[in-house]
Amino acid sequence: MTNPLPLLQPGDTFPPAQNAWDADSPAAGLLAVGADLSVQTLVAAYSGGIFPWFSSGQPILWWSPNPRMTLEVAKFKLHRSMRRHLQKFVITGGAEIRMDSAFEQVIQACASSPREAQTGTWIVPGMVCAYRALHEAGFAHSVETWIDGELVGGLYCVALGKAVFGESMFTLVPDASKTALAALVCFARAKGIQMIDCQQKTGHLASLGAHETDRAKFLLHVQSARQASAPTWQFDPLYWRELLGNEPPQTRHLPL
Repeated sequence: MTNPLPLLQPGDTFPPAQNAWDADSPAAGLLAVGADLSVQTLVAAYSGGIFPWFSSGQPILWWSPNPRMTLEVAKFKLHRSMRRHLQKFVITGGAEIRMDSAFEQVIQACASSPREAQTGTWIVPGMVCAYRALHEAGFAHSVETWIDGELVGGLYCVALGKAVFGESMFTLVPDASKTALAALVCFARAKGIQMIDCQQKTGHLASLGAHETDRAKFLLHVQSARQASAPTWQFDPLYWRELLGNEPPQTRHLPL
């Protein structure tokens, strides 16, 4: 029998992630309902391996699935076609990765991007405002793909110390979001970040090397990583060596 969900008031402590509904329940991983989306609440949630996910018209729902989909950055799979794309990207004039230069644009683009087999979006206006505040507090970041001064793809994530939680991505041109993810992996390797939380399993993430991790193991990682000193979120093109293996050649113009 499924246990009743705790109804949280703003400022209440979250129940342990282990209390989330199990795989046999109507909504596996659902932990609690209510509270608010303040910076303090979101930091407390992510610190405990919990995240909000709900649609328009629903109350705030809090989740901690088991197992948890994670990407160990050392095991990221760089497929041959993507390697060729990145090799061209790094030597193309006007093509660059930026971090935190257009967070608002990134989250708005993620909110408006169509998703396969989904209608609407879970990035409702209240979530946009909440993650904007989290960004302003230094706990949410964007990784952006730019070509000729235009934002063409990217992603945003939450970061507590060296605990990184991927949230959503978008693309306006082929492979722009994959480029941003590859850049995040390079940044993570350069900064000693071991894992990126992907929350739930998808075939696309699995193809890139993500795998399911027991929640208890994931929580131990979060508790350790979030206490580490947070890196400065700036992307250096030399980080591409973490994936491509050698120093990018001198910039020249090539078609993407």
